Amino acid sequence: MKLPTLNTQILLGALFGIIIGLALLAMGKTAPITQSSLYVANLLGTLFIDLLKMVLVPLVFRSIVVGVANLQAYQQIHRVWISTLGFFAFSMAIAIVLGLVAAHIFKAGQGLHLDMFQQAMSNFEAKQQSVAEFFAQFLHGLFMNPVAALAQGNVLAVVVFALFLGIALVIGGERYRNILTLLQELLEIVMQMVRWIMVITPFGIMALLVKLIVSQELALLSSLSKFVAVVMGTLLVHGVIVLPLILYVMTGMQPLTFWRGAREALVTAFATSSSSATLPITLRCVEHNLHVRKEIAQFVAPLGATINMDGTALYEAAAALFVANLVGIELNLVQQLIVFFTAMISAIGAPGIPSAGMVTMVMVLQSVGLPAEAIAILLPVDRLIDTLRTAVNVEGDMVGSLVVQKLVKK
Repeated sequence: MKLPTLNTQILLGALFGIIIGLALLAMGKTAPITQSSLYVANLLGTLFIDLLKMVLVPLVFRSIVVGVANLQAYQQIHRVWISTLGFFAFSMAIAIVLGLVAAHIFKAGQGLHLDMFQQAMSNFEAKQQSVAEFFAQFLHGLFMNPVAALAQGNVLAVVVFALFLGIALVIGGERYRNILTLLQELLEIVMQMVRWIMVITPFGIMALLVKLIVSQELALLSSLSKFVAVVMGTLLVHGVIVLPLILYVMTGMQPLTFWRGAREALVTAFATSSSSATLPITLRCVEHNLHVRKEIAQFVAPLGATINMDGTALYEAAAALFVANLVGIELNLVQQLIVFFTAMISAIGAPGIPSAGMVTMVMVLQSVGLPAEAIAILLPVDRLIDTLRTAVNVEGDMVGSLVVQKLVKK
């Protein structure tokens, strides 16, 4: 009997996870079967995430080093680097503008009052961090001992060191051919480990979705339903219309063709809420399903998982206007421009600092004088929104790989 493809298995796992989660929710959170099921789901989901994290840093490091080194000529490196950063900045800018426009049109937050969240705020201590402090910490985190960065899982610092090492291998040419060959073989070993992890992917995704549905506080979520609907609707517009349109205009690829090749990574991103943890699957989809050249994919995708965050930037910009509506403040044009640039910087810096999402959101709020304590309002819905915004982040990385390949060919 022939087993379904991995894509089909992942989709079935997601479907069963939603069905089981809803069934357990109907039985009640305190029911013994619900508690037992949550324990098993937590074990399996944690195992799946830990396995992905285990291969993440070696995969990022070797992928970028080998990707840069395989570009061979300085001119090619220059073209790929400029095209990649240009696309990332362009797509994030569009995402932020979409978030701001949607927040203006639907005015989520008006009619709610902060006193209904006083208890949540009293239990949350927001870390105060100015834009200048954030920038200094972000810059400091880029350059550090590579051994420490690898050991601590500091992905941004690993990416920077890998870029330097890759360029050094290109400059050295044939003198460093043996080192490059060794790194290529190590990368193949890591990818073999990824293939083993793929076997349990459908079960891991099913477990994560069961846990998400059962543990979500639906009562508190209902009071923020308009904000959630606006953000998720805008994320869908960016992911279903804007990014596929950019892809079609730049490469001529049909959206359905792209989604068929990318769905495995998108479903995994939705379930794990981590573009970094999804990276092994993203690379697999980009190289094998979407046929991006290995040297392009292994440079753009790992870099994108670190600094290209369309969904996160959109969410943080929309959340800033949402909080402004809650406290009765109308942000002027200059303040909204500050939100625009701060959201982009914070989205780029998020993977490189502790408690990334919450700390960077505080920075965006403080940049225009909004109360940092209001971050507590977003905590109950952050996990739910994070599923879709991560899928959009990963989609942006895959679209970027295809666009960069086309630009380099030209």
